[in-house]
Order: sequence, then structure tokens, then C-alpha cells
Amino acid sequence: MFRSLVSASVLAVLLSAPAFGQQWAEKMFNKREHNFGTVARGSDTVYRFEVTNLYKEDIEITNVRSSCGCTQPSIESPVIKTYQKGYVLARFNTSGSHLGNKGATVTVSLRSSKGHRAEVQVRVHGYIRSDLVFEPGAVRLGTVDEGSAKEQLVRVNYLGGQSWRINDVTNDNDYFEVELREAGRGGGRVAYDLLVRLKENVPPGYLKDQITLVTNDAYGQQQRVPLVVEGRIVPEISVTPESLFLGQMTAGQPVTKKLVVRGKKPFKIVSIDCGGDQCFSFKKSDEAKVLHLVEVTYNPQTAIGKMQQRVTIRTEGVRSSTASCLVSADVIGDATTTGYRGDGATQVADAAAAN
Repeated sequence: MFRSLVSASVLAVLLSAPAFGQQWAEKMFNKREHNFGTVARGSDTVYRFEVTNLYKEDIEITNVRSSCGCTQPSIESPVIKTYQKGYVLARFNTSGSHLGNKGATVTVSLRSSKGHRAEVQVRVHGYIRSDLVFEPGAVRLGTVDEGSAKEQLVRVNYLGGQSWRINDVTNDNDYFEVELREAGRGGGRVAYDLLVRLKENVPPGYLKDQITLVTNDAYGQQQRVPLVVEGRIVPEISVTPESLFLGQMTAGQPVTKKLVVRGKKPFKIVSIDCGGDQCFSFKKSDEAKVLHLVEVTYNPQTAIGKMQQRVTIRTEGVRSSTASCLVSADVIGDATTTGYRGDGATQVADAAAAN
């Protein structure tokens, strides 16, 4: 009887362990399902699942696999540092024989630097039209310098009858504008030219949005068709890394690391703002040059736990500009009095509890 109770208890623990082991990995995903909606054949349809490292050790995305050939997964950021973000890409295969309603489950395998492993499943689905084709499949603006304009032309071909029309093009993003012109109608085909123009006032960073074609299709699901607009606006001044983790610190023991501040033309650093945090100090050059090394020193006097502070660097050159970096650290007291253990399990458990 006693042996049976022990065996049952052990079995219950073993059965519950995998579910518990998945939780730390699942918390890293801000979203685990995406609906592409109705998309045109040949459209470049990709979704980036965001993965944030909440823990005190590196997390590696070791593998991705899909349950269906209609979706091709890939890893954009194999190794994610503490508090940084990575991405898993799910690309809908709209150019092959996968038409109509399609969906796939993507399994993501993760491993921490301390050896903890888990798998997380995310899902994508959508409807791929066979009668509507975009050439090219998306508005890929590529790399654009800050303050510059750029445009791209997309041909929209409809193959299902010449009575088809685009009634409207909607766009919720003020940073680009759209011009639509009918290019041909006859022989059961309709063609439109769609010009997408990026404005000069777009802020630096990664831009991904969409415009939506509103058609006269009879079925509600097919009346609205998205077209992806994507590009990267390169700032005049950039800071590397964008997120700086100072590590685990003991109160009263300062840590110094360096930021690389780079511009396209010589510039001066006129100020560095850390939100009034007196624990920060900075060492910089007063010269005008293309590349600056800035020493960042953080010296906390008390154990405050998790610290995050945005540091903003203001510059003067061809024109005034700003760039920023998110600085973070884990500040603890003396290791002998806090009861902290440095093993990975404690790190994961502590971070999971904090979040």
C-alpha cells in the first residue's frame, strides 16, 4: 500500500513536470497566434513572433519546424540576451499550390545557457486567393536614410473577370501615402498600378505596416486584401548596443561598460540624460568625430532588484539629433546575506516570479 502511494506520488510529479517546464518559455512570447486574413497569391506574407528574454541567462532558439508546407518558419535572432528581444518568422507560402484556407502550427525549440529546454507552439492561418496577384509580393523599401523619401510601384493583377474593381485603398499610417491608377481592363483581366510613397518625416527604426485594398468582391472575407509595407529607417546617429545589460551587481560595487555612438558625419555629444538617476556617470569626448566611445558607469548604493533606465544621448552635427539605449541590471546585496544561489534554476524561477 505504501509502495503504491509513493509510486502514485512520483508519477504525479513526473506528469506535471513537463507542463511546469514549459511555462518559462511560453512567457517569453507576447503572442502565439496570428491570422493573416485574406491574402493575394504571390504576396510576401510574413509574421514576426516576438520573443523577449525575461531571464538572467542567454536564451537560444535552437530549431523551428512547421506542421504544413504552407508555412516556412525561420529564426531571425538565434541568441537572445537578458531583457532583449528576438523574433521567429512565419512565412506564408502564397506562390505555390497552397490555395484557399490554410494554417500551420510552428514548434519553436528553446534552450537556456544553463541547459534548460522547452518547446513552444505558435500558429498562423489565413485564406490565399488564386485570382489576385501582387507583383512584387510586398512593398519592400529596404534601408532608407532618416529624412529621405522613397517609393515603390506594385502591379495588382486580377484574373477572374473584367468587372472587378478596387473601390478604395485604406491606410492608417501617416508616414506613407498611396496613389492608385487603373492600368488595364479586358479579356477577363484587370490591372492596377499602386504607388506607395514613404514620407520624409518617418522616425528611425523598423517600419512594418500594411495598406488594404477594398474591392467589390461579393464575399465579405475577400473584400479586404492587405499589402505589406516594410523598411528600415536608418538614424543619423545610432547607439550600439540598443540594450545594455550590466549583469548582476552587488550594491556599492560599480560596473562600467562602453557604448558605441556612430554617425554618418562628424558630430559632438552635447549631453547625456539618464532620467536624473544619480547612480549613473558617463565619460565622453568633446571632439566632433564620426565614432564616439561612451563609458557608462552604474554604482548603486542599495539593493534595488531589477533596474531599467533609458539613457538619451543628444548630439550636434549637420543637425541636432538624439539616440538612446536601454540600460538594465540586477542589483543585489551581499551574496552571503541575500541567500542568492547562482544556479540557472534559481535565476529562471526568480525572473518568472518577478514577471
